[in-house]
Amino acid sequence: MSESTLTSLFANRDYLRLFTAQVSALFGTGLTTVALGLLAYELAGADAAAVLGTALTIKMVVYVTVAPVVAAYAGRLPRRPFLISLNAIRGAIVMALPFVDQVWQIYLLIAILQTASAAYTPTYQAIIPDILPDEREYTRALSAAQLAATMETLLSPMLAAVALTLVSFHWLFVGTAIGFVVSAALVIATRIPDSTATTEGTFRDRITVGLRIFAATPRLRGLLGLNLAVAAAGSVIMVNTVNYVRDSLGGTQSGVAVLLAANGFGTMIIALTAPRVLDRVGARPVMLAGGGTLLAGLGAAILLSLADGGNWRWAAAVGVWAVVGAGTAAVLTPTGQVLRRSSGPADRPALFAAQFSLSHLAWLVTYPIAGWLAASGLTTTWVTLSVIGAAGLGAALWMWPRHDPELITHLHDAESLTPAERAAADLVGDDLYRHTHAVVIDAAHPRWPQPVPVS
Repeated sequence: MSESTLTSLFANRDYLRLFTAQVSALFGTGLTTVALGLLAYELAGADAAAVLGTALTIKMVVYVTVAPVVAAYAGRLPRRPFLISLNAIRGAIVMALPFVDQVWQIYLLIAILQTASAAYTPTYQAIIPDILPDEREYTRALSAAQLAATMETLLSPMLAAVALTLVSFHWLFVGTAIGFVVSAALVIATRIPDSTATTEGTFRDRITVGLRIFAATPRLRGLLGLNLAVAAAGSVIMVNTVNYVRDSLGGTQSGVAVLLAANGFGTMIIALTAPRVLDRVGARPVMLAGGGTLLAGLGAAILLSLADGGNWRWAAAVGVWAVVGAGTAAVLTPTGQVLRRSSGPADRPALFAAQFSLSHLAWLVTYPIAGWLAASGLTTTWVTLSVIGAAGLGAALWMWPRHDPELITHLHDAESLTPAERAAADLVGDDLYRHTHAVVIDAAHPRWPQPVPVS
């Protein structure tokens, strides 16, 4: 993003405060990512990967189950007090983690912490389109959001590496709590519009609307496959880094932070350059290229796991972790743009929550594999994850049509159109009208329409 683009984007004070609040929360979360891995290693030693895999599996179960329930009621809750309360809960839970001395306590606190996060993240994501209605500004905001997420995998681990030379890793949890406090204070100062969601019906209808949109929209079905590829590669980073550094490379606590920072650096480079590329070629080519990059990174990691000794493995590992970060950013940065394009304002919170749950359902598959299969060796684990990632990319290529136009010419019967829409459409048969517009799945379009030629 250019300096002028950033200046224009951050001129919106409400967006600036909300963005800074997210950076602060993610900055603290990045410290916890490092500290949690080291806490698991302190309590479980060589079984740290299994402990982390279990903790992260609990996180994914919570994400998959809680986010749709929150979305069902999001339109009925005042957003600002809701976000402030969730930040307060997260800060309190993190402050309890330094006092953990049993593995089961990690699992319990992670479940509570991630319940709050599962409610916070889709609510935050759905606010941004309301604050930034301009499409170009929103596209830039997506890239900025990805850069904010990079703080968790780049700057936070770098700070953690420095801090760990001076203090115990337990103090990193204090830094996380401070991040949540700052985030809550910034949300208090932000004008946040309440939800415009108007989805009616039973609780079941409200909780499944986002899933129905995913199932009926071809590009979103492709996104599901890319979610699986991201989870397969990301599980290597999140679960196996600590054991790979400590046991295979013979590294220290700071070495764990260095590899996580390398992954974040790859993410940052792509997030900075993505908006210009998206303007030229659109989301599909960028995201599919990201999926291919993730598979390349996994393949390189497998080769690295087969290597015997040598200091060169450190440099190679830094490069591989950066490649995985780059592929992740190429998939995730345009995701919000794809979701916005695929939904109307009323259903947007539900669709963001569905993406949150469905993407983490993929992690629910890959996290246990990365953690529990690690006892059989990293090579076996990473080959298995590569196969899963390849299946996800293949599904995306198959389900997301190469030709995915913004406007679709299609047919309606008279009853499905309002009088104004019938007046603007072309009558092509008995009670059959043809018109052209951007399509989203809604009451008027419960299924994806079949395009028809314009005569």
